[in-house]
Amino acid sequence: MNKKLLLPLLLLMIVISACGNQAVNDNKAASTSSEGQATNSATNSDTASEASTGTKTYQSESGPVEVPANPKRIVALTNAPNVLSLDGTLVGVDEWTNKNPLFKDKLSGVKVVSPEDLEKIIELDPDLIITGSDSKNIDKLKEIAPTVAYTWGKLDYLNQQLEIGKLLNKEKETQAWIDDFKLRTAEVGKEIKAKFGDNVTVSVLEGDAKSFYVLGNNWARGTEVLYQAMGLNMPEKVKADALGPGYYTLSPEVVGDYVGDFLVLSRSSQGDNSFMKTATWNNIPAVKNKHVIEIDSESSSYSDPTTLEYLLGVFKKGFLG
Repeated sequence: MNKKLLLPLLLLMIVISACGNQAVNDNKAASTSSEGQATNSATNSDTASEASTGTKTYQSESGPVEVPANPKRIVALTNAPNVLSLDGTLVGVDEWTNKNPLFKDKLSGVKVVSPEDLEKIIELDPDLIITGSDSKNIDKLKEIAPTVAYTWGKLDYLNQQLEIGKLLNKEKETQAWIDDFKLRTAEVGKEIKAKFGDNVTVSVLEGDAKSFYVLGNNWARGTEVLYQAMGLNMPEKVKADALGPGYYTLSPEVVGDYVGDFLVLSRSSQGDNSFMKTATWNNIPAVKNKHVIEIDSESSSYSDPTTLEYLLGVFKKGFLG
């Protein structure tokens, strides 16, 4: 063959070969892209399916429970203040939370129910029920909606709030509040000790003219704030008699023996407070020194963030002015 014709033929073959390879590569690329799109489509479909069901598995103390990822109709037979502090939407609440002045505005239109009010609860069409582990109707409640039960006192006040945060899909903001609360209360505790001494003592009493209760370090009424968060001291007699059981009943005659340098008095404005006019009361050193900080019993019976923040403000003003 003529050498002059050979070179053009070789070039033509190279071009044809290159075009063929390019077509194969294009087909492979198209196939890979199609497979990728199919895979992504399947993944997105699974995600969309999960989003449409809107559920998650919550690890409760009694085992895993399938609950709404973002519940919209909660019946809280217990722990309602914890739910309200996270702006959870209640359709049913226990009578004690309903009577609490701190939550009055948030409970407008919310029905008061108990674990025995099964028909009422059904009518509320809840998507989540929270109750106590001692409830006799837990199995029946589970038939109405996903039900999570908590044992009172099994967790400390901060970890209990964190569990509610996990349940309501608000764990991060709950933990952030806990961390911030610890820092702020510890700082107030340091300021109180700087002003009155490291050994300053405080007692928490609740009662009326007939009987008083001195409280330990985990019985609400601000005890968690004062003793656990602020690190303030309780008198030795309080520690001996009330720390273990949580509270100790006193007769009016011996109240003074349990009062420290400061006294936090939890009382109801509607109760019988005639004892506060007696000589026995007015001779207590903390009373004489005007070291009595009064709190409203109805507003102080829980240990949720709303209540804790309210009491922190009262204590900061009462101790530091």
